[in-house]
Amino acid sequence: MKSIKFLFIALLITASAKAQTTLSGSVNKVLTAYINLKNALVADNSKLANDRGKEFTAALKEVNPAQMNDKQKTTWKAYGEKLRFDGEHISESDKLAHQREHFTSLSKNMIAVTKALKLNSTIVYEQYCPMKKASWLSETAAIRNPFYGKDMEDCGSVKETIKAN
Repeated sequence: MKSIKFLFIALLITASAKAQTTLSGSVNKVLTAYINLKNALVADNSKLANDRGKEFTAALKEVNPAQMNDKQKTTWKAYGEKLRFDGEHISESDKLAHQREHFTSLSKNMIAVTKALKLNSTIVYEQYCPMKKASWLSETAAIRNPFYGKDMEDCGSVKETIKAN
């Protein structure tokens, strides 16, 4: 009887770990798509930003809230639709100014989600532009400003380092 209980507990732990791995993978895919979108805006490439916005919204659809704990679900419920809204607007626009406008709120929400879910597999840097009074996430500590692109590429500073989990 003890071995059956042990086996059952082991299966539950394995299933839970697999769900977290799957959740972590899908959340990291969203983060990667966000970073790619940020880099397209840094390059002043509205067409690429449009394509990256589509990739971002597609990645959002792969996140399964059923795999989240209660705290994570609350966060996702608060921000998931906002992320989709901004991602779709970026993907539907060919105007850099409009894409950057939505990237401002997209970044604010991605920062909140990344910090709350604690599923990022790599270090990310929260960076801040004093001219725009807005933050974004970056894969490197080097400043590459998505709000001003090539005009003011190095405007900003690292506000926080978000460690990998």
